[in-house]
Amino acid sequence: MEGPGPSWPYLPNTPSDRQEMLRAIGVSSVEDLFADIPDELLNPALQLPTPAAELDVRREVEALARQNASPGGYSYFLGGGAYRHFIPSLVGRITSRGELATCYTPYQPEVSQGTLQATYEFQSLVCGLTAMDVANAGMYDGATALAEAVLMACRVTGRDRAIALDTLSPRYKRVIETYVRPQGITVDMVPFTVPEVPDDAACLVAQYPNFLGNIEDLAFLERKAHEKKALLVVSVDPIALGLFKSPGEYAADVVTGECQPLGIGLSFGGPYVGLFACRERYVRQMPGRIVGRTTDSQGRTGYVLTLQTREQHIRRERATSNICTSEALVATSAAIYLAALGRQGLRRVAELCYHKAHYAASLIREVPGYKLPFQAPFFKEFIVQVPAPVKEINRRLLDRKIIGGLDISDLVPNGMLLCVTEMNTKEEIHALRDALAWAAREAR
Repeated sequence: MEGPGPSWPYLPNTPSDRQEMLRAIGVSSVEDLFADIPDELLNPALQLPTPAAELDVRREVEALARQNASPGGYSYFLGGGAYRHFIPSLVGRITSRGELATCYTPYQPEVSQGTLQATYEFQSLVCGLTAMDVANAGMYDGATALAEAVLMACRVTGRDRAIALDTLSPRYKRVIETYVRPQGITVDMVPFTVPEVPDDAACLVAQYPNFLGNIEDLAFLERKAHEKKALLVVSVDPIALGLFKSPGEYAADVVTGECQPLGIGLSFGGPYVGLFACRERYVRQMPGRIVGRTTDSQGRTGYVLTLQTREQHIRRERATSNICTSEALVATSAAIYLAALGRQGLRRVAELCYHKAHYAASLIREVPGYKLPFQAPFFKEFIVQVPAPVKEINRRLLDRKIIGGLDISDLVPNGMLLCVTEMNTKEEIHALRDALAWAAREAR
């Protein structure tokens, strides 16, 4: 494509489109937009080192790596949506096998049977975990899965208004709003204490446990939603379902969640995989794709894509979703983790999180200057109001090689959201208590 400035063959703007835009902002060419930047910054000279042998490069990289702080040297109490849990070594061992390697993502039924079977097992485990009828092959992550659930509820009910509890993760709120705004759907935040559901609401959205770590009363929320013929949409921490009743047991209509706690490392924020499950009567409105099990003409078990309501079918405005991947390899990691632990293993992990978190809370409550503002039941996260700005307290904790909690002062004055999992030892919890007491004295 020819025109002023460089050639951009993959952009949809025609030369006349670009010329019109340039006139609107008062310049004659794209280069004029960069005229104020000094040439030494715009086109800096590359100071590349001389070529080196692979062995020399490896030694240099290893030397740089040794400058990093060892993760084992720090205790970790940060949560807020991404969690540090133990990952059995067999998860990486199995997912690294060649049989599970595939080009990008399984688009068509012709994809390998091994990949399809792994996805089918993931779906089955998600259904068992959430007590729902059907699950899909996975979503981008927990936030987008929840946003897709809101869109789905609007399609099912024919309504264009969603109600969400104000204890929902702020990041999840922003993703939902980004998804629904172009479709003319409004999202209203309501207090978790008195969640009023209007007659024109498509769904009531809750997090379980919520962003503040507390356990929502799903039985109460189910009544509030279904009284107005709205769907109950619940976003879950899957580890918590090893201990608490599943949303499906509370008659939830759609369940979503982030699978990162299930054998997936923090990895600087991804890639992750979202779970998505619903009642069978809504399956035709479910986004993504579903793998089913069948038998071939010779009676052998086979796996096929039985539902794929994606953009590849050129359905345009009639498509239920434009999700383009199932995060298949990450979903396989989650399936391996759940299969390895089993029902009792997952319950044990959840119990350790619960008891260690409550033990930590009981110690911190006794430290002068600190208080726990909420008395609601919680799982592995809880809020502590600290006697100085959270940023300052966390900086002092870091001096003691402790990664503190999430700063949520915008929600709770001087509020720190602490997370305790099975990874935290009793000695680490005691060290946190002592460091918090020291930090309070230093901050005076």
